[in-house]
Amino acid sequence: MGRRMFVAVVPPEPVQEDLAAFLEPRAEHPWIAPEQWHITLAFMSDVSASAEDRLVEGLEAAAARRTSMRLQLAGAGAFPDPWAAKVLWVGVRGDVDELGRLARNVRNSAQHAGATPDGQAFAPHLTVSRLRRVQEQTRWVRVLDTYEGPSWVADEICLIASELGVGPHGRPRYEIVATAGLG
Repeated sequence: MGRRMFVAVVPPEPVQEDLAAFLEPRAEHPWIAPEQWHITLAFMSDVSASAEDRLVEGLEAAAARRTSMRLQLAGAGAFPDPWAAKVLWVGVRGDVDELGRLARNVRNSAQHAGATPDGQAFAPHLTVSRLRRVQEQTRWVRVLDTYEGPSWVADEICLIASELGVGPHGRPRYEIVATAGLG
């Protein structure tokens, strides 16, 4: 069995700090720690050691074909929906068409490297809460929907390994394996 990995855009520290400051007075909700915040471009549940080097090379090539983009965290929603939520998220605005093209290039590179990505359609978002059980979350979606963070220029992607349940409080532990610059 290989490693669980994903490719993501990680917001810079000032963006994370701004969102953390927005969530801090609402600490009664189980928020994900800021160091785990990211915008997933592709998720691969089983990357073999032999595919990992090819994956890094492919991601570098995919990133080089795309340009840096201006992004902003704003808006909100829930998966599958606010009335029966398992995940709460903050939306992404800005150059989302370019972000979508980047996600397609990343997924194609992963497939070509032998690290098959999941079949989920790309939906640009940053997960801020994973709930232990499905529950109605319309109030929290309305609160999160008022958030508009600072914009930033995304100029790299990260390949991140994920180990479930071994981080603090039973959370996943993330390790950045490689980064690739855009453009």
